[in-house]
Amino acid sequence: MVTQEQVVEKLKACIDPELGINIVDLGLIYAVNIEDSRVNVLMTMTTPGCPLDSYFVKDITTKVKSLKGVSGVSVEMTFDPPWSSTKMSDESKEFLGFVN
Repeated sequence: MVTQEQVVEKLKACIDPELGINIVDLGLIYAVNIEDSRVNVLMTMTTPGCPLDSYFVKDITTKVKSLKGVSGVSVEMTFDPPWSSTKMSDESKEFLGFVN
């Protein structure tokens, strides 16, 4: 059976093409739930009008589905709560020049 840690590692391979940072460190992933062999990912975007939503759904689905034991992947978008830079990892903030 696939673990949450394995899924998160695959999600770290999903890179935002505009920022060059993975979606986990950007704070876009809100939850990963595994039910039997199905993985459900709850995520957000930096803004509701971000045109990369379908790109991320495809990338996440492809990468997570490559894990042994995963039969299906669903990706749900939410904007509640809205994304903010406080959700980013310290490394991502430093890379993008955010000042504390």
